[in-house]
Amino acid sequence: MKKLAKIAVAVMAASMLLIGCNKKTGGSAAITKENLKVGFVYIGSVNDQGYTQAQDQSRLALEEMGIATMYKENVPENSDCEKAIRDLIDAGCNVIYTTSFGFMDSTIEVAKEFPNIKFGHCSGFKTAENVSTYFGKMYEARYLAGIVAGLKTQTNKIGYVAAFPISECIRGINGFARGVQSVNPDAVIDVVWTNTWYDPTKEKQGALELLNRGCDVIEQHQDTTAPQVAAEEKGAFALGYNVATPEAAPKAYLTAPVFHWATFVKDDIQKILDGTWTSRKYWEGLSANMVDLAPLSDLVAEGTAEKVATAREEIENGSLKIFEGPIFDQEGNEKVGAGTVMTDDEVWNMTWFVNGVNGVIPQ
Repeated sequence: MKKLAKIAVAVMAASMLLIGCNKKTGGSAAITKENLKVGFVYIGSVNDQGYTQAQDQSRLALEEMGIATMYKENVPENSDCEKAIRDLIDAGCNVIYTTSFGFMDSTIEVAKEFPNIKFGHCSGFKTAENVSTYFGKMYEARYLAGIVAGLKTQTNKIGYVAAFPISECIRGINGFARGVQSVNPDAVIDVVWTNTWYDPTKEKQGALELLNRGCDVIEQHQDTTAPQVAAEEKGAFALGYNVATPEAAPKAYLTAPVFHWATFVKDDIQKILDGTWTSRKYWEGLSANMVDLAPLSDLVAEGTAEKVATAREEIENGSLKIFEGPIFDQEGNEKVGAGTVMTDDEVWNMTWFVNGVNGVIPQ
């Protein structure tokens, strides 16, 4: 009996070792709906009324499909991210989505150790055989938001509270500006940077600074509703971001550019289950339902709905190219010639502001 017990222990130990090896090397079982467990790493809270709440809608969509999920929230963009990923792996997750730009390097590093686990990193540019990237062409929805703001402003000064001076924010500002200029070429966009994704105090201060400069409409690339609250307090108007939040500032809220993260995540999971998954760089917009403009409030200017609908249709059918020349930068230099359309790569890597945007991009 003692010998049998020792053999049983040895077999169990070997099995555990094999499982550990399967996580890191070859020989893992195919992922099925029954053994699939999806983990998410979030920079904020799932109830933040912004970016993380929008991301969590994709997890909830998987739950509705009967797929097991778990998540780590309020994870900083540092070594804590790597720990969060490892915790999810230890808990049995075999697919993991890391949902903030600053999680990129941690994702890549852990993915090297676990080639049989599939990863999706949101908004980054580094991929691997088992790591995809995904994002939405938010500048398309920003263009529509720009139409709303351009028609609403009375001072022709629109404020933009932006997070970080990186390409993600810059191309969004430029897309928004192009939308504003399509209906109101006299309007200008003033930009302030907060250098944070989620900080209600800094975001509100940024909005107040813009309002004190005479801006009467506020747009944002931030994860809280603080800029909208500031606009309402000053009797101005505001557009949200990530999710529709009319309740945050009902006397100011006009609409919001929003993400539909579930569009990608559900497609990605289906490819995994079908056995057709390969690493990719996913970047889609309005026509794929990856981004959208939330329903307009009753506070928008007359005729806004019609102009937004027309622009949406033209963007989706390809007849309206948001970054088609001629396009000039802040100094009046021609950046895109007449008849030339910027490539996806050029738009992704934008590091300059279009003419009509007031603000400095720190080098």
